Parts: sequence; C-alpha cells; structure tokens
Amino acid sequence: MAKRAKSPEGAIGGLGDLAARRRQGPAPVHLWNPPDCGDIDMRIAADGTWHYCGSPIGRAPLVQLFASVLRKDGDRYVLVTPVEKVGVRVDDAPFLAVEMQVETKDGEPVITFRTNVDDFVTVDAEHRLRFERGAAEGLKPYVRVRGGLWALVKRALFYDLAALGAVERVGDALCFGVRSSGVFFPMCPASEIEGL
Repeated sequence: MAKRAKSPEGAIGGLGDLAARRRQGPAPVHLWNPPDCGDIDMRIAADGTWHYCGSPIGRAPLVQLFASVLRKDGDRYVLVTPVEKVGVRVDDAPFLAVEMQVETKDGEPVITFRTNVDDFVTVDAEHRLRFERGAAEGLKPYVRVRGGLWALVKRALFYDLAALGAVERVGDALCFGVRSSGVFFPMCPASEIEGL
C-alpha cells in the first residue's frame, strides 16, 4: 500500500538534508539504493506541472528539490533519498525545455536549453536530442537531461530548432536535422522536410 503524506514536503523522507545538498550540486541518486516504499500520489503533467494529491505544487524551490532527486528505474520514475524511494507518475517527460540559446564555439553551433526546473543542458553526445512522432502534434523533440530523464522541448522552440536544420548524410540516407557540439541529430529523412 502506498504511503500517504499530508504535504509534499512530507511525501519523501530526508528532504531537509537534500535542500542543503542541492546547493552543492546534483544529488548522487544513482548511488543510493534505499528501501522501496511504493508509490505516492505525485504526478508530473505533460506541461511540466508537478501535482501532489491532485493539486499543483506552486512552490518552485520545492519542485526543483523534488526534480533533483528524481531518477528512472526501468520504466518507473522514482524520487530517491538515502532513506527511501517512492514512485511517481509522469505523463510524458519529467521536464520541459523552456528556453534555448545557440552559440558558436570553435566554428560549431552549440545549443543549450534551460528546463522548467532551471537545469541547463548543453546538447552534445551525452545530452542528445531525439525526435518522436506525436499523435496529433507532429514531430516532438526531447533533450536528455541526465540518466534516463528527458525534457520535452516546447513547441515554440521546435520551430527555432527546425530553423537551424540542415541536410546531412547519415549512413546511406539524407536526413534533415540539427548540429550541436560537433554532433548531428537527425530529425527526419530529407524527403519529409515539407511535412515539418
């Protein structure tokens, strides 16, 4: 049976120490293996809003704190502290890329995103872009934030990404995509550019 807490602060143990640790950098959640305490009534909506017991969590620092201890275990998203692990629901991606900056470094474009929880992600071989076909919204771009956690790139930024696109050969195929940090990220076959 899932634990029920009276407030989002009480939804997962050990958060007091984590707030201080967050100021020092990312929590080493990949190293922690605490007991699994089931699922809690926390959901990350497709628009990036975090909900607890059906209500949006309005305090940005609290959302940032929860985001700092989020990881993906197989197909399950969990909040992890040194003392417990609890599952949460994620509608699409746990984060939303809300701002994009493009710079040129050593003659190469470098794309950096800011997420809705104020993580900054530079697109490169480790933090790659992927593109999926959505049911109604067409091509959906995602950027890898860390581990198995991705950010959905806001639709308005998708058009900015497409404006940076070029056609390059990938294996035997011509693909339309974008380049960042010396890596090419294909969006679609070049023959489908008109459909974007």
